[in-house]
Amino acid sequence: MLMIRYVLKTERDVEILSKCRKLERAKLSKEDRESVRLIKSQLENDWRKPLIKKLDIIVKKYS
Repeated sequence: MLMIRYVLKTERDVEILSKCRKLERAKLSKEDRESVRLIKSQLENDWRKPLIKKLDIIVKKYS
């Protein structure tokens, strides 16, 4: 079964993914790595799941 991870509907989506992959090869700060992960998650078919996961971590941190 083929699982499509990213939904690349426009050229802008392709550009975003390309830039994210380029940044992933760089030595990023922890904060920048998290930002790139979050940005990439917005291209996923089920983009809400990574957002909920991140929100759960933040809620737990401040609860």
